[in-house]
Formats: sequence, structure tokens, C-alpha cells
Amino acid sequence: MVRKIRLRAPLVHHITNWVTICDCAQVTRSVGALPIMAHMKDEVADMVGLSRALVLNIGTLSGDLLESMLVAGRAANSKKIPIVLDIVGCGATPTRSRAVEKLINCLRLSIIKGNSGEIGAAAGAEAEVKGVESISVRGDIAEIAMRFSTAAGAVIVVTGAADIITNGKDVHICNSGHPMMSKVVGTGCMAASLLGTFAGVADNCFDAAVCAMNFYGIAGEKAASEALTPMAFKAELIDWIYRLANSDEPVKCSKK
Repeated sequence: MVRKIRLRAPLVHHITNWVTICDCAQVTRSVGALPIMAHMKDEVADMVGLSRALVLNIGTLSGDLLESMLVAGRAANSKKIPIVLDIVGCGATPTRSRAVEKLINCLRLSIIKGNSGEIGAAAGAEAEVKGVESISVRGDIAEIAMRFSTAAGAVIVVTGAADIITNGKDVHICNSGHPMMSKVVGTGCMAASLLGTFAGVADNCFDAAVCAMNFYGIAGEKAASEALTPMAFKAELIDWIYRLANSDEPVKCSKK
């Protein structure tokens, strides 16, 4: 799948978090795709028409941004290209939770990504989210994610020490990665960009999510072996994404 990205160089349209927008663009470019960060409501449908995937991220949510997401999402549904929704901070405030509910109800989403607290909150479980950090979720998060996947009609990606990926029937546990990834602002947003990029060339979004998260985790492990501090790690992470994407060695992304 990484080779497909390199050969096809898909355009990936982002309406994303302004805190991490540059990092998301760089990661998309490093893996071999082409990022575009267009937010204006009057333009987004045209940009989606040129794209192979759409990534939505509510990290820096506003009313105008939500309207742009809905316009872009409807255009993506019309074109039948995948949509990745990163539900940053869902459950932290009623506004964010309502925005996520609206996007899920109004659009056909392909992949929904969040940490355990965010996914738990979106699924209606008892969960606590502080800012954008997961504090707790009551119940088995894998089972919650499976039910949520069926209800939302989307692949669910739960990020954490071990990432959980499910389509409602199959479950993959991704154990690759490194604790240093949690020390850098934006690694979750960058994961969403990779999910969108892989989905843009894949036959199905479950396989795309499995490959993307394993690829990302391996890059994190490689980066951590060469960097001891967060900013050094961030640079190594982006460089290792580039190296792995341009290597002739296959990156393991088998399903468990």
C-alpha cells in the first residue's frame, strides 16, 4: 500500500487543526501524497473534486469550520471518496460532542479516529476527556468501538499505548509505536493524515487503517531509537516516515 501512495501521489484534502496543520501537511508529503489545506466554505467542494481523500479534524473547532466540513463532506460522499474524522476533544464540552454527532449523522464517514475517552464519549459510553486527553472510559473499549463501528457505519480507530482498529466484525490490535509519541503535540493529528492518505489508495478502509497505524508505529519506534527529547523525536518521526515510504523493504501491516 505504501508503494501505491508513492506511485499515485494522491491529493489529500484537509480541514484540520490549526495547531498542527503544518505537521499534517508535512507527514502527508513525506509519505508520498500531496496535501492541501483548504478551509473556505466556497472553495472546499471544488477542492474535494480534485482529491482522493478528505480528512476532517475538529481540534480548533469553529462554526464556520464546521459548515465547511459539512460542505466538503457532502462533496466527498457524492464523489465516493473516503472521509476520515478525527474527533479531537469529543466529550470535553457539549459543543464538541454535538459537532461530532452532527458530522456522523449528516455524512457517510469512512474512518473515525480518537483516543479511548473521545471514542467512548462519541459512542455514548461513560467517559471523561480533559481538553484533548483521555482520562477514563467505563467498559471494554474494544467492545465499545465495535458497537460504535456498526452504529456509525465506519471503521473505528482507538489510539493509545496499543491502537485498536475495528470494522464492527474484525478487530486489529496494533502494538507498534513508542511512548515518546504521546509527548509530542500533533502526533494524533498526523495519524489522521496518514489514515486519509492510505484510505485514498486502498480497496477498503479497514485494511487502510491497519496498514497506516502499523506504518506509523514502526516509524515511531525507529525515531525513538535515535532521539531522546520531544522536538528531536518529532523531526526523526517525520524523517522516518519519509525513509520507510521510500524504502524497497516492505513495511509489515498484517492484521491480527
